[in-house]
Amino acid sequence: MMNLRVLFLALLLLASPLLQVARCQSDAEDHSSIVDDIVGEHSDDAVEEEDQDLDNLTSAPGVETVCVFPKNTAKLVPAGEETELLVALKNDGKTNVGVMGIRASVHLPYDHKLLVQNLTMLRFNNASIPTSRQASFSYIFAVSQYLQPGAFDLVGYIIYDVEGKPFQSVFYNGTIEVVESGGLISGESVFLITLGIGLLLLLGLWAYSQVQRLTKKTKKVSKVEVGTRSTDASLDEWLEGTTLAKTLSGKSKNKKN
Repeated sequence: MMNLRVLFLALLLLASPLLQVARCQSDAEDHSSIVDDIVGEHSDDAVEEEDQDLDNLTSAPGVETVCVFPKNTAKLVPAGEETELLVALKNDGKTNVGVMGIRASVHLPYDHKLLVQNLTMLRFNNASIPTSRQASFSYIFAVSQYLQPGAFDLVGYIIYDVEGKPFQSVFYNGTIEVVESGGLISGESVFLITLGIGLLLLLGLWAYSQVQRLTKKTKKVSKVEVGTRSTDASLDEWLEGTTLAKTLSGKSKNKKN
């Protein structure tokens, strides 16, 4: 009994450093996760505050914007791939316009309050447009590769300052068509086509089995024949000894003569 106690205490002594290391590791992981959460919360709050500040900006008088999708009149946006937009800004104001950046977001078409994705913001340094001049800027964005194909609304803003005061103008507010990358046929289309082919094959097999069953039935019916000879013999046995039988036998002898 004493030996068992000594052995048990020795095992506890040997395992205590391992338990301490595991505890330290778990404490470190918990601490790092708490720090990450705090940093994430602060970064998210900063982004939300920046978005709210940008949403409160209005357009400046004398500034006009327009945009085009180069070589993409259908406005197709492959999910996960880069798409280019050309944004043009014309300054008809009295002072220079300093372009600060371009931002955009994707929304559901039936409700702009339902945000799908905030796209990357493109920032500019020392981009100034004199009065009565215009300039164009290339904005490259990519929607999430996990975004389901379909129609979405894209809202794009160009941010600029006039005499040190920030403004923004909407250069695009319309529909885009998100498609799967690498082909024009979506996964849903492939699934529906495969399902249709499978249903057609099942229908063909069912029709073939029905035809085979009908052909077997017709063959069985054609093999069944009624023998007139055996029927006549049974009739003679039934009429044997009657007057009708004697009459019939007499007529048959007369025909032979």
